[in-house]
Amino acid sequence: MPDFGPIERELTGSLSGPDKANDVGSISSEMNWKGVGISLLVIAFVLSLIGLSIFLLSTGDAHHTLGSCLTLDDLFSSELQDQDLEAQWVSDYRLVYRDRDGDLKMLNMETNQTEVMMKNSTFAVFKASKLSVSPDLNYVLLAYDVRKVYRYSYLASYLIYNLQTRSSEVRVTRGAVREDCIIPRRKTAFGQAVFSVYIFENNIYYQPEVKSSSLRLTSSGQDGLIFNGITDWLYEEEVLHSSVAHWWSPSGSSLAFLTINDTLVPKEQLPRFTGMLYPRGHQYPYPKAGQANPEVTLNVVSVNGSTHTTQLLHPDSLQRSELYISMVQWVTDECLAVRWLNRPQNVSILTLCYTHTGKCVVKHVMTSDKWIDRQNEKPVFLEDGATFVMTSPLRIGNLGSFRHLAMMSEQPEGEEVSTRHLTSGTWEVTEILAYDEKYFLSTEAGFSHRHLYRVSTVDPFHRECLSCSLFKPHCSFYEASVSPGIPKTTVHLLSDMSDHVTLDARPKIRELFRKKRRPVRQIRTLQINNQALRVELSFPPQFEESKHECDPGCQQVNERFRLEWADVLVGCDDVIVARADGRGSGFQGQQILQGVYKRLGLVDADDQLSVLEYLVKQPYIDGGRVGVFGKVYGGFLSSLLLLSHSSALRCGAAITPISSLLQNGTRSEELRFLILHGTADANVHFQQTAELVKLLSVINVNYRLQIFPDEGHDVISRRYMLNSLISFFRECFHDNAPVPTETSDLDDDD
Repeated sequence: MPDFGPIERELTGSLSGPDKANDVGSISSEMNWKGVGISLLVIAFVLSLIGLSIFLLSTGDAHHTLGSCLTLDDLFSSELQDQDLEAQWVSDYRLVYRDRDGDLKMLNMETNQTEVMMKNSTFAVFKASKLSVSPDLNYVLLAYDVRKVYRYSYLASYLIYNLQTRSSEVRVTRGAVREDCIIPRRKTAFGQAVFSVYIFENNIYYQPEVKSSSLRLTSSGQDGLIFNGITDWLYEEEVLHSSVAHWWSPSGSSLAFLTINDTLVPKEQLPRFTGMLYPRGHQYPYPKAGQANPEVTLNVVSVNGSTHTTQLLHPDSLQRSELYISMVQWVTDECLAVRWLNRPQNVSILTLCYTHTGKCVVKHVMTSDKWIDRQNEKPVFLEDGATFVMTSPLRIGNLGSFRHLAMMSEQPEGEEVSTRHLTSGTWEVTEILAYDEKYFLSTEAGFSHRHLYRVSTVDPFHRECLSCSLFKPHCSFYEASVSPGIPKTTVHLLSDMSDHVTLDARPKIRELFRKKRRPVRQIRTLQINNQALRVELSFPPQFEESKHECDPGCQQVNERFRLEWADVLVGCDDVIVARADGRGSGFQGQQILQGVYKRLGLVDADDQLSVLEYLVKQPYIDGGRVGVFGKVYGGFLSSLLLLSHSSALRCGAAITPISSLLQNGTRSEELRFLILHGTADANVHFQQTAELVKLLSVINVNYRLQIFPDEGHDVISRRYMLNSLISFFRECFHDNAPVPTETSDLDDDD
């Protein structure tokens, strides 16, 4: 069976046949829910952001408000681009970041002073695109000649720049070095900065001093087969969501690392067509459903002279060849917390592993009749090392289970921890930031919100929202980062919070965006088929004064701020965009999240169709001009909805669509379909689009195929691709009217 990336790759058995519902419900008991377990944690975004973007052309004449239309140029302008400050805590009160001019700066929160550490011109001289600052603030590690491998990983060359002498001291020139090469994770007894580790040819090298020779810590690495301290494709994309697979102990005396053995894993071929006389292909390990997974071991090596390596033993109840290690967290210099998972990912075992014996003691076991989400979550340990906090499902009446803060206290050896929930309600804790002051992000103010809360140290059931009153009414979705000092300090007042927490809600970009004819976004809860479905609608600007602004039961909120290509259609073409948040979406409880278990493409598609049927009946929507868009799994859903006989859709587009679960379509009349895919996509292989095109040809659907030769999952020619999407829907909604042209200079490098 062809693979389609994170979800289908782990399904076994055929989903074709006369009885679709029975086939899906009777998937083989050997079904591997690894990909489903990880990927469906994020299905909130698959469904609510890209799973269903319905384009509904408003009837009637436009009543444009003041301000210019949002254009594709605006989406790529530096003024409206999200600015990643690359903020990095280097001490309890010091934060380094890059400003909009590219200068490296340090903010001292004790003095509220900012100083320039390195000008952007220095980055330009060395052609550096990535950096890391040493805790003693004397050195900056610069990466140049960066070449992307997969989503997070890259090859690069490195140099160490001395901030005191304003000169480069060391270049790592042994060819391309795999991430990461970071300084430093520890200090010597004399307080001098030390060089950390780098990965070269899948082996780990340790460099104790900036100018010293490096010491090789592993020797088993083999290109494409055995990975030490870094991830293969599977662990990078679906398990750890990072290319880094090594972790320093608190004092820097030991290094924990994964060894991933892909010797028995089948290979996938990525073709390369351009720049050579004959096409070539690159192979990499890619386990599909029913195929061998990599074997993984967790090791700890001492760097204090002996370089002795100890392998930590997995739980006896799990087979080495069928387990995953999804989380590693140092507790003390001699103890690590490790989360182990079985391949179906319905059993999660949290252990404490001791470096002097290699023994791992089971402390908490979680089981599910479906799958377990949030497998990467790290427990937050108190100073005693015996008590920790994590999120755990808590059943709330007949509404199902919701993720809440749980305090777990260690019991005598052989006994599991005791659990006490600190929060409860029909909302979810989404992230724990620190414990002693009990900072966390949650949806308590509404499923669409993310606010920063603090639990009272006196009354753990009393919560204080620290961000609810900030930037009102523009910001109600925050991301946060806490300084290393929070677990050791006391924060008393909101005015003191800025000393310890950085909040990101992009208020400046919001204000710049307000100068444009911006979409009016609403979030509504619709009661359809005896269930509540959350729908986000983006209206053209004239709807701001419309009687349709808020139907009964709607909730108008501000979520994560974003600018997307569809906003061009909303702002300038009187198009309404809807995103449905049905079963399979996250952060609304386990019942909704796991509603798609063994029913992919069934209940989630039913929810989307129900929303569509409701919307086309509204008086402000032209039911004859409706389209759908999706990406990856959303591309599968958009294809499914477009080809459904009960659908009112007229046209659709899909980026890197998954097609392996798609049944034969029943509609072909007057349909238009645009498919976009890079031929070197390592996540969703071009084979998926080939299968879809073959199906569309058989059922006589009018389709267009736009390929991007030798481009991966994140297409480099993004501007060209977005212009194609905008033009496609304009043409579809306006029949044969001339397609408005966007600006020129849409070359492949943009």
